[in-house]
Amino acid sequence: MRRVLKPGGTYAANLADGPPLAHLRGQIATAAAAFPELALAADPVVLRARRFGNAVLVASDAPLPVADLTRRVATDPHPGRVEHGRALADFAGGAAPVTDANAAPSPAPPPELFR
Repeated sequence: MRRVLKPGGTYAANLADGPPLAHLRGQIATAAAAFPELALAADPVVLRARRFGNAVLVASDAPLPVADLTRRVATDPHPGRVEHGRALADFAGGAAPVTDANAAPSPAPPPELFR
């Protein structure tokens, strides 16, 4: 993932997952292995593993505008929360980075989500 960015570029991924958020945590660990700067934006209910939803992961080798991102996410019509730094590392919970040997597609949303 890092090799496709120019220095100072930003990687962004829209990730879908639901409880227990194992897929999301693995993607965070993978990005953390490649980039020193990470932030994750999502609905707080999704971050608490209470329902299936999307999260946006951003990563870079340059400092991220975390304060601006936090403000924008919090003031969205559907407000979210941004995790970064130690809180994001704690959220990842020691998940192992994804490799070619253990890669899997994003989990499918539960059918009741669309009723």
